[in-house]
Amino acid sequence: MTAVERSLDDLVRSVGKLETQLGAGLDIRRVRTDTDHLRESLTLLKQSVAASPPVHRSTPEVEMVPISDAPYNSALWTDAQDEGLGCRNGHAP
Repeated sequence: MTAVERSLDDLVRSVGKLETQLGAGLDIRRVRTDTDHLRESLTLLKQSVAASPPVHRSTPEVEMVPISDAPYNSALWTDAQDEGLGCRNGHAP
């Protein structure tokens, strides 16, 4: 959360520098408003995290999928069609 706050502070400073270089046109005001909204959203997020009970996040167990070393059996796909390409032998019905 602290890293996000620092990044947002850097963004606000950068927008301020850009505003002094380009002037306070409509586009810069939009960017300034967006950065203000980000700051408000981050404040709301911090408040909701502080109000909620701590969540113990454990790494979910990932089920390993075995991959066989056996040769590929192309007979499993003899009647299959490639979508949009017609039949496997190249002749469309």
